[in-house]
Amino acid sequence: MRFATVAGRLKTVLFSLLFTLLILDSSAQKFELSEKVNPDFHLYLLVGQSNMAGRGVVDSMSKVVNAQILTLNKSAEWVFAVDPLHFDRPPIVGVGPGLSFAKNMLGKNKKIKVGLIPCAVGGSPIKAWKSGEEFLKDYPYDDAIKRAKIAMKYGVIKGIIWHQGESDSNAEKAKLYMENLKTLIADLRRDLNDPNLPFIAGELGHYKENYKHVNTVLKDLPAEVSNTGLATSEGLVHKGDGTHLDTPSARELGKRFAVEMLNIQKNKRK
Repeated sequence: MRFATVAGRLKTVLFSLLFTLLILDSSAQKFELSEKVNPDFHLYLLVGQSNMAGRGVVDSMSKVVNAQILTLNKSAEWVFAVDPLHFDRPPIVGVGPGLSFAKNMLGKNKKIKVGLIPCAVGGSPIKAWKSGEEFLKDYPYDDAIKRAKIAMKYGVIKGIIWHQGESDSNAEKAKLYMENLKTLIADLRRDLNDPNLPFIAGELGHYKENYKHVNTVLKDLPAEVSNTGLATSEGLVHKGDGTHLDTPSARELGKRFAVEMLNIQKNKRK
């Protein structure tokens, strides 16, 4: 009886190890697509700063592969999407809202695939998100457009999710935030050839007093610009550093992004 118990436990451990290795192998595997536009391959651009890139702790759920969700990696190759999606700061990048967003966009739809285009850059102020602007040797806007156009050889761009503002959260910078955000949205829609492309912004965490400067501006976005929405951060918490969302909060924000995106897509105005 004791031998059977030990053997059973060993079998369970070996199965778990094999399953883990399969997950890790799948997540690193390139996914070959024919270079033609597939209308059922829905693309989403992920832009902003560190809370979009993700700083949540990577856990076992982060590595579970969904064959319907792909991401464009740093080398502009399609791979199965697992966290971390981004590569802006390799030593600290972690769980962000992107993967949860994709899962919630899929829902029970077995017909489509979702392609994520991660382009967020930690620490970037909104002024860095203009063509030709450099930020710490990156060109956030130009790089995002370049990667989006590579992705659009294979699928159809369906929307943009944006989480940014921590670097602009003071009374003076916030005065220009709406103007800069409107310019960014117009530029993205122009360069991605869709004047009505849905754009969802995410609120900054309610846990830091100065974030209210940008959040107050963001609340007016849906009334100021058509086909935009706002994902609330109410109830979300940081991971202990006062700035970055913890893993459950990042995933919840991804879900809220999806709710807003689906609503805008359903009621999209021409």
